[in-house]
Amino acid sequence: MVDFAGWALPVSYPDLSHVQSHLHTRKGVSIFDVSHMLQLLIHGEDRVKFMESLIVADVAGLADNTGTLSLLTTDQGGIIDDCIVHRTTDGYLNLVCNAGCADKDLAHIMARLEAAKSSGMDVDVEIKPNHSLIAVQGPKTEGVLQGGVRDDLSKLFFNHTALVDVWGIPCRVTRCGYTGEDGVEISVPTDRTVELVEKLMAASDDVKLAGLGARDSLRLEAGLCLYGNDIDETTTPVEGTLMWTVAKRRRAARDFPGADEVMRRFKAKEGRRRVGLVVEKAPARPHYPILNLDGEVVGEVTSGSPSPCTGQNIAMGYVDIGYIKNGTPLQVQVRKKVFPATKVAMPFVPTQYYVEKK
Repeated sequence: MVDFAGWALPVSYPDLSHVQSHLHTRKGVSIFDVSHMLQLLIHGEDRVKFMESLIVADVAGLADNTGTLSLLTTDQGGIIDDCIVHRTTDGYLNLVCNAGCADKDLAHIMARLEAAKSSGMDVDVEIKPNHSLIAVQGPKTEGVLQGGVRDDLSKLFFNHTALVDVWGIPCRVTRCGYTGEDGVEISVPTDRTVELVEKLMAASDDVKLAGLGARDSLRLEAGLCLYGNDIDETTTPVEGTLMWTVAKRRRAARDFPGADEVMRRFKAKEGRRRVGLVVEKAPARPHYPILNLDGEVVGEVTSGSPSPCTGQNIAMGYVDIGYIKNGTPLQVQVRKKVFPATKVAMPFVPTQYYVEKK
């Protein structure tokens, strides 16, 4: 067990090592307890307008019961946090934020809420009461979960959400996750969370519990950011290569926090960018310097570990914009030694999201 944002969380469970748990998620089903995440409900006639005053997504353009990854940004364009927002047909927006940012996110949102209400907006924010959150991830998730629900899960596509009774337990099931695999996140009444997990584990021998170790290496293989490591308030969506989260309408209107600065940087094509690296011989860790072939420091590693799936030492970091082309040879300094590295595309392992075919 380790402390994570004030929560005691397991790195792994006794039956599987970190690597075994990682590999199991890629072929079976793993359950992650992510109840430390901040779950918010945004109510009121002006909930969409209010949400768009905080994040970069086109919330108004979301189809009913769908959602997207988005970013809370400062007035300077820095990333306060990444989050997932869903537009439901149940009279509210569903927002999930990172546990490590929960206090500052809530303070930021509530300060903006007070200003919005003072200006006459009809909106309110509620911390979802008495609910926990579990992530059920892996290619066999749908088959296992289908046995506990009447709804046809083959119609629940990536980033779609629905209120569903799961083995008789009222839940919100959202097709998403942080592993690169198909899977769901289930918001469940806290007093029935253990019951739900037991039902899932009893449904198949393919279902195992997984901890923070596997969660971190899985998200790295999928090329997903960890807030505080790979993005923070000094990073805009431009440097973080997250401009795909900034909706076309929002770019044109420049009506999200920090829009002018974000769009200036986007058009300037300068500074640094988040990239993927494969490092020879030695695993790279956060804060290790990234060097060019002349030995000059051109960036820094933000996440890194051996990849259980590829067998390579993979890493994520920031480099000067002149070094972002795939195949660019670089070096990483590991303590007093320097090892060859290559800039590569992410994800390192192909993602398996259950996306609706158009």
